[in-house]
Amino acid sequence: MNAIEVSHLVKQFGTLTALNDISFSVGEGETFGFLGPNGAGKTTTIRILTGISRPSSGTATIFGHDIENDTVAARQSMGIVSETSNVYDDLTGWQNMMFSAELYHVGRKEREKKSEELLTLFGLNERRNDLVHGFSKGMKRRLTLAMGLVNSPRLLFLDEPTSGLDVQSNLIIRDVVTDLVREGVTVFLTTHNIEEANVMCDRVAIINKGTIAAIDAPERLKKTIQSVQSIEFSFDHNAPDQLDELRRLPMANDARKAGDKFKIYTEDPSAVIDAMMAYARSHNLRVISITTLGPSLEDVFIRLTGLQRTGGAVHAID
Repeated sequence: MNAIEVSHLVKQFGTLTALNDISFSVGEGETFGFLGPNGAGKTTTIRILTGISRPSSGTATIFGHDIENDTVAARQSMGIVSETSNVYDDLTGWQNMMFSAELYHVGRKEREKKSEELLTLFGLNERRNDLVHGFSKGMKRRLTLAMGLVNSPRLLFLDEPTSGLDVQSNLIIRDVVTDLVREGVTVFLTTHNIEEANVMCDRVAIINKGTIAAIDAPERLKKTIQSVQSIEFSFDHNAPDQLDELRRLPMANDARKAGDKFKIYTEDPSAVIDAMMAYARSHNLRVISITTLGPSLEDVFIRLTGLQRTGGAVHAID
């Protein structure tokens, strides 16, 4: 039995079609990434899968329970960690855990035991009796995740779990998710951090304008656009006009700057390397490093969603 089965799901808001006949499944114990630009339909899908919103047509089941007609049974097996913090600032960390456990109908003895384990796991137990008002953003995010795990869910919905967090909180959350997956928990992850999906997910679905553009393992998705190769290199010093000059190199489809390095996209890496070395000699530059790269998950995402890079950033095309 799959953890999630989505069949021909449609969601309309008046004349707007937010989801246009999407279907996919998530296997039990799988980490499944759900990627897409803003407005693509990610939030709408999660709201339906968690029983918050009703579909216009189609079905979705959680471990065999129809989310629309058997909502209570479907939700009993899931934990939900939304992008926006759902902690109460005027309660202590411990009180927040107890409140969340009561919502999930976890018994007193079990919720106290589980809450202590989770607060310790997330490095929050020493602050358990402090008001959450004094917690940092990272601590609040860790508490939110602990609250979503208090009922020991078989399926965990994670909406942008590490967005804007400090390095320590980011690492703690990733390590905890890795351990949960090792224990057999299914994770449904939405994220804007494409590298996070590349590292954490068994498969990813890319949704755009309410339609699934692709579903596959990250490495297999990359192989679908092998023509998008790139050369990444750095010089011993940089000048303001270098990026424009590098874009004009023979066989260079595009170039962008990433920190102290330049990245040139091409279908002919060998020709670009020769041209780049000639450029370096003519400008009295010394090449510090050079790396030939295959397509990244970000490249796949951009190709499938119709986004474009401008000045190193990614922008939507109207």
